[in-house]
Amino acid sequence: MEMANVLHMNGGLEDTSYAMNSLLQRKGISRTLPITKETVVKLMRSSSFPKGRLVMADLGCASGPNTLLLVSEVIKAVHKLSRELGQECPELQVFLNDLPGNDFNNVFTSIQGFKENMKKEMGEPNSEPPLMISIVGVPGSFYDRLFLTDSLHFIHSSYSLHWRSRVPQGLEENKGNIYLTSSSPPGVLEAYCKQFQTDFSSFLKFRSQELVTGGRMVLTIPARRGEQHSEKECCYLLMSMALNQMILAMQGLIDQQKLDSFNLPLYMPSAMEVETEVRKQGSFAIEHLELWDMDWNVYEGEANLAGDGGYNLSKCMEAVFDPVIAHHFHLSREITDEVFKRYALLLSDWMAKVSPAFVSLTVSLTKRH
Repeated sequence: MEMANVLHMNGGLEDTSYAMNSLLQRKGISRTLPITKETVVKLMRSSSFPKGRLVMADLGCASGPNTLLLVSEVIKAVHKLSRELGQECPELQVFLNDLPGNDFNNVFTSIQGFKENMKKEMGEPNSEPPLMISIVGVPGSFYDRLFLTDSLHFIHSSYSLHWRSRVPQGLEENKGNIYLTSSSPPGVLEAYCKQFQTDFSSFLKFRSQELVTGGRMVLTIPARRGEQHSEKECCYLLMSMALNQMILAMQGLIDQQKLDSFNLPLYMPSAMEVETEVRKQGSFAIEHLELWDMDWNVYEGEANLAGDGGYNLSKCMEAVFDPVIAHHFHLSREITDEVFKRYALLLSDWMAKVSPAFVSLTVSLTKRH
């Protein structure tokens, strides 16, 4: 399955949309903001940075309230440092990238209001020269070239690089599973690892061509703490259980052959795997790398949003995985809703017994000379 034509988050502003169910990703962006801001400040203080313009790209931007959150924080950091240095704020060129199926219309309708609010927030609605912010959408896969050579100063990507460019080949024996589990044959693990290595190496190679020397990246990736994959299997094992329940409950709508051939185009790497590929590719120096956790119950502690953790997490997962599942099984929205209702019950039962956490990896990279 080629992901460029299939993979996208649920668009719009409906109950199952990504815009309404992306708090987990928002918390991830907020958690890593200090690293992002520090990286941008170091970039601007470096001798290789041209003082008049900052060109950045957010890869895997999706749509909804998170899309411009990172951009706003970068702009504020640039503006603050410019004032501290007694310099004019550089012109800001922002490229928002995602696959063609992304709801770019939702993004574009919010841009003008966003720019006006940013200028007011920084106290410069009528300043001379005015604060110049240009925001452009760039559809396409970040496993291909996207931008001109030596055209970018800063690249950011959050919760996107675990997606593979395609479902790995050689997963025929992974029957009954939709991702890696402890019961998956060794060849399945090898196929997923190989696809990650191929994709991430391509990502690094193309970004090295697009970034100026000394340019920087901050990447946040769903990951795992150790070399074993068992810590990540529960979330997707429960999803496969929900699909199996639908086979029994609604015969003919989801058949076993379809389920046996369904594998998610994902891979959650370890820190060692990421480091190995960065060093092997050779274009970047690692400035900072850390693993950190976030509770599965993403609404915990959120005023007026608390509730059943399994239901909340299921809504987040539906916003992300509904298009892929609907495409593979040719299901209506009503049927996929039923799948995720069953998934929510399984998650709630699991979360009542344990306190699982999402593991994420954040790495800051600088392009070598």
